[in-house]
Order: sequence, then C-alpha cells, then structure tokens
Amino acid sequence: MSVEQHLRGLAETLAGLEAQASRVTRWGSLLARRLTAGGRLLAAGNGGSAAEAQHLTAELVGRFRDDRQPFSAIALCAESSSVTAIGNDYGYDQVFARQVTAHARPGDVVVLLSTSGKSPNLLEAAHAGRRAGAVVWALTGPAPNPLAAVADEVLALPGVPANVQEAQLVAVHALCEAFEAALPLSSRRVS
Repeated sequence: MSVEQHLRGLAETLAGLEAQASRVTRWGSLLARRLTAGGRLLAAGNGGSAAEAQHLTAELVGRFRDDRQPFSAIALCAESSSVTAIGNDYGYDQVFARQVTAHARPGDVVVLLSTSGKSPNLLEAAHAGRRAGAVVWALTGPAPNPLAAVADEVLALPGVPANVQEAQLVAVHALCEAFEAALPLSSRRVS
C-alpha cells in the first residue's frame, strides 16, 4: 500500500466518524452528566487501543482544552500489576473484566477500544460492565463484530485496522471536546 492509499483510507474512515458526530456529541453530554455526578470512566484496549484508552483518561483527569476540575478516569490497561496478576491467576481473558467488577458502579461509563471488536478480554469487560450497571461504549472497526453486539452503544468505524486506530484518536479528542462543552460552569474553572 502506498502512502497515498493509506491517506485515502484514513479520509474514508474519518468520513465515517464525521457521519457519527451526533453520537460523539451525545456521548460527551452523557459523560459530563455522569462524571459531574460523581461517576467515573473506566477505559481499556489492547496494543495501540490501550494507548488510546490511556490518552482518553489522561484528558479527563488532566484537561483537554480548558482549565477545569479533574474527573475520575482509569485506564485499566495501564494497571500493570493488576493486568499481570489477573492474567497469571485467572487468564488473559479476565484482565479487564475483573477490574471492571472491582471498580464499576451504576452511573459509571466503561469505554472499550478495539479495531477488530473481537478481543475476548474486552468482550468479558463489556459483560462485567453491564452486570455492574455501568453504561458500556465500544469504539471498534467495522460492524457487525462481537464487541459491538454486547456494548450498550458502539462507534463503529469503517476501514482497515491502522486507519481505524488513527481515527479513534480523533474520536477521543472529539469526545473530550463534547464533554468539556457540556460541563456546567461550576466545573469549568479550578480555584
């Protein structure tokens, strides 16, 4: 594949994201309501999607654009001692589910990122999130896929895995943009 073909593929994937902008905006509003009410966001992914999960949580605990209060957000994939202990004792399929079971409560949001939508550990995490009463969102590649089928809502993007992963960073930033725009004024400035 040439650079030009790669970039054309990315443009098509981004067009798929743009077509779902209203979903991202709605997610940002819901996330703002849940986190300002004391909920938390739990995020997970494998490989590059783990990096995107960490990026999302960093933007919420730190800031995306504007100075504001920090919000509770945990990247489960960054919990290396938990991941390795759970993987060793319970199997890799349980590395996120066991953490979701430990941390998720009704009112929380679980965000799972996967370019394939087929990762067993993310499927188990989705089931655990739903059992805990959290809302489960999936960011995946093309649907249908198993993760899209078990999540409460999905942002499924067209394209090859590399383009989907690139567009997921844009989706993370768009979600943060929508989140910060939906925050009440009392949450926007840190004293």
